[in-house]
Amino acid sequence: MTDPTLLVLAFAATLALALVSAAALRGWQGWLELRRLELNGGRAAPGARGPARVELTELRDRVRRLEALANGVEG
Repeated sequence: MTDPTLLVLAFAATLALALVSAAALRGWQGWLELRRLELNGGRAAPGARGPARVELTELRDRVRRLEALANGVEG
């Protein structure tokens, strides 16, 4: 009755549409969060996650330790 190729093609198109929709939704949520931060004057909204700040601090500490090792100072 139904051509299997057509069924596979329809499934692939539906899956592609779902993936594109999920990516667009993720981008939209990120853009809204950015706008919220701008409206709050750069302060995070209550309950907002801020892993970037922690990660940046950890990276700076790692760089300091690596520089100390490169200079021969144990840190």
